Amino acid sequence: MLHTTQLYQHVPETRWPIVYSPRYNITFMGLEKLHPFDAGKWGKVINFLKEEKLLSDSMLVEAREASEEDLLVVHTRRYLNELKGNGHERDFMGDKRVYIMDVYNRHIYPGDRFAKQAIRRKVELEWGTEDDEYLDKVERNIEKSLQEHLPDVVVYNAGTDILEGDRLGGLSISPAGIVKRDELVFRMVRGRQVPILMVTSGGYQKRTARIIADSILNLFGLGLIGPESPSVSAQNSDTPLLPPAVP
Repeated sequence: MLHTTQLYQHVPETRWPIVYSPRYNITFMGLEKLHPFDAGKWGKVINFLKEEKLLSDSMLVEAREASEEDLLVVHTRRYLNELKGNGHERDFMGDKRVYIMDVYNRHIYPGDRFAKQAIRRKVELEWGTEDDEYLDKVERNIEKSLQEHLPDVVVYNAGTDILEGDRLGGLSISPAGIVKRDELVFRMVRGRQVPILMVTSGGYQKRTARIIADSILNLFGLGLIGPESPSVSAQNSDTPLLPPAVP
């Protein structure tokens, strides 16, 4: 059965390849202010970038929420009914067209041992790993990954749960280390003329929004992103989005 979707949209050249929706920010009668995680970080990232005169509302691409009919364009109903936590790894299990590299604290992730088999390059870290070791391993393994599999597009899950003090990530990466990581990834991918889509993903400390904004400003200042560059997205990776809203 054929399904249609309204997610695909024309993006004018005047807009930046930054996808955002105010609905990414979670609110519930003010109770979110009492939660240790910053559920409104994506709106704060955008506001920081507006304060720095990098963005305006007219430059953003607003995401459209995927309905069940939209999801059925690319998934079976059985899959949606059985949807399970590491979806992309299970989705692409055995698909040689997709190369997954993952850098993680080996003591807490991934809990899904079956899904872990889909990770082609596993970069396992210890509790409290700091900047120098982390950045060295990221750089060396991205280089090896790109040598093994030159992609048509890179989806970069740029989580900030690696930040020192994050109770879920268990690593000790500084704000400067996160900015440097993003720069490193973009330099290596863009250096091979490969489009890149960045999602901001996990990491919910109160200070992460400022760090993400600083990283985007750094990428812009270095000429690694811009109106004609492969895209960067201020989108939560948990939010359904189908291409080609970006890149």
